[in-house]
Amino acid sequence: MSKTLALNKNDCGFSLLEVMISLAITGGLLITLIYTLNHHLGIAERQRTITDCTNLAKQKLYEMEKLPISTKGSFDKPYSDFSYETTVSNSSFPSMVEIRVKVSKHKENVVLSRLIIQPKS
Repeated sequence: MSKTLALNKNDCGFSLLEVMISLAITGGLLITLIYTLNHHLGIAERQRTITDCTNLAKQKLYEMEKLPISTKGSFDKPYSDFSYETTVSNSSFPSMVEIRVKVSKHKENVVLSRLIIQPKS
Protein backbone atom coordinates (compact mmCIF):
# COMPACT_ATOMS: atom_id res chain seq x y z
CA MET A 1 0.00 0.00 0.00
CA SER A 2 1.51 3.21 -1.07
CA LYS A 3 0.12 6.48 -0.08
CA THR A 4 -0.14 9.11 -2.72
CA LEU A 5 -0.13 12.70 -1.84
CA ALA A 6 -3.12 14.53 -3.07
CA LEU A 7 -2.54 18.22 -3.60
CA ASN A 8 -5.49 20.47 -3.16
CA LYS A 9 -5.88 23.64 -5.08
CA ASN A 10 -5.22 25.63 -1.86
CA ASP A 11 -1.89 23.88 -1.18
CA CYS A 12 -0.05 25.22 -4.23
CA GLY A 13 1.50 28.38 -2.64
CA PHE A 14 0.69 32.05 -2.85
CA SER A 15 -1.58 33.49 -5.47
CA LEU A 16 -0.49 36.39 -7.63
CA LEU A 17 -2.91 38.69 -5.82
CA GLU A 18 -1.41 37.83 -2.42
CA VAL A 19 2.11 38.50 -3.70
CA MET A 20 1.08 41.85 -5.21
CA ILE A 21 -0.63 42.95 -1.97
CA SER A 22 2.42 42.01 0.11
CA LEU A 23 4.72 43.88 -2.29
CA ALA A 24 2.48 46.97 -2.12
CA ILE A 25 2.54 46.93 1.69
CA THR A 26 6.32 46.42 1.77
CA GLY A 27 6.84 49.20 -0.79
CA GLY A 28 4.68 51.61 1.19
CA LEU A 29 6.61 50.86 4.37
CA LEU A 30 9.96 51.34 2.60
CA ILE A 31 8.90 54.68 1.13
CA THR A 32 7.77 55.86 4.57
CA LEU A 33 11.04 54.70 6.14
CA ILE A 34 13.19 56.41 3.49
CA TYR A 35 11.20 59.66 3.77
CA THR A 36 11.51 59.66 7.57
CA LEU A 37 15.24 58.95 7.42
CA ASN A 38 15.79 61.74 4.88
CA HIS A 39 13.76 64.18 7.00
CA HIS A 40 15.76 63.41 10.15
CA LEU A 41 19.08 63.65 8.31
CA GLY A 42 18.03 67.12 7.14
CA ILE A 43 17.26 68.12 10.73
CA ALA A 44 20.63 66.80 11.90
CA GLU A 45 22.46 68.72 9.14
CA ARG A 46 20.63 71.95 10.05
CA GLN A 47 21.52 71.53 13.72
CA ARG A 48 25.15 70.93 12.84
CA THR A 49 25.19 74.12 10.74
CA ILE A 50 23.62 76.13 13.58
CA THR A 51 26.15 74.69 16.06
CA ASP A 52 29.05 75.60 13.75
CA CYS A 53 27.61 79.12 13.26
CA THR A 54 27.29 79.56 17.02
CA ASN A 55 30.84 78.41 17.72
CA LEU A 56 32.27 80.65 14.99
CA ALA A 57 30.23 83.61 16.27
CA LYS A 58 31.54 83.06 19.81
CA GLN A 59 35.09 82.95 18.47
CA LYS A 60 34.58 86.17 16.50
CA LEU A 61 32.92 87.85 19.49
CA TYR A 62 35.94 86.98 21.63
CA GLU A 63 38.23 88.52 19.00
CA MET A 64 36.07 91.67 18.91
CA GLU A 65 36.40 92.13 22.67
CA LYS A 66 40.09 92.79 22.06
CA LEU A 67 39.65 94.97 18.97
CA PRO A 68 36.04 96.12 18.41
CA ILE A 69 35.69 97.16 14.75
CA SER A 70 32.92 96.64 12.19
CA THR A 71 33.92 94.21 9.45
CA LYS A 72 32.58 91.68 6.95
CA GLY A 73 34.17 88.57 5.55
CA SER A 74 34.33 84.81 5.47
CA PHE A 75 36.19 82.25 7.52
CA ASP A 76 39.20 80.17 6.52
CA LYS A 77 38.96 76.51 5.54
CA PRO A 78 37.23 74.25 6.58
CA TYR A 79 34.58 76.91 7.28
CA SER A 80 34.89 78.83 4.01
CA ASP A 81 31.12 78.43 3.40
CA PHE A 82 30.42 80.59 6.46
CA SER A 83 30.39 84.40 6.32
CA TYR A 84 30.35 86.93 9.13
CA GLU A 85 29.41 90.54 9.74
CA THR A 86 30.48 92.41 12.86
CA THR A 87 29.10 95.74 14.07
CA VAL A 88 29.93 98.06 16.92
CA SER A 89 27.24 100.44 18.17
CA ASN A 90 26.65 102.72 21.11
CA SER A 91 24.56 101.43 23.97
CA SER A 92 22.26 103.20 26.36
CA PHE A 93 24.76 102.57 29.16
CA PRO A 94 27.49 105.17 29.62
CA SER A 95 30.99 104.14 28.54
CA MET A 96 29.75 100.85 27.06
CA VAL A 97 29.35 99.71 23.46
CA GLU A 98 27.47 96.80 21.97
CA ILE A 99 29.41 94.42 19.76
CA ARG A 100 27.36 92.22 17.49
CA VAL A 101 28.37 89.27 15.31
CA LYS A 102 26.20 87.68 12.63
CA VAL A 103 27.43 84.39 11.14
CA SER A 104 25.61 82.93 8.12
CA LYS A 105 25.67 79.83 5.98
CA HIS A 106 23.08 79.66 3.20
CA LYS A 107 19.73 80.29 4.94
CA GLU A 108 20.93 79.79 8.51
CA ASN A 109 21.97 82.81 10.62
CA VAL A 110 23.19 83.16 14.19
CA VAL A 111 23.48 86.57 15.84
CA LEU A 112 25.31 87.09 19.14
CA SER A 113 25.87 90.38 20.92
CA ARG A 114 27.61 91.56 24.06
CA LEU A 115 28.13 94.80 25.94
CA ILE A 116 31.74 95.75 26.61
CA ILE A 117 33.44 98.72 28.18
CA GLN A 118 34.30 101.22 25.49
CA PRO A 119 38.00 101.03 24.74
CA LYS A 120 40.05 104.14 25.32
CA SER A 121 41.13 105.81 22.09
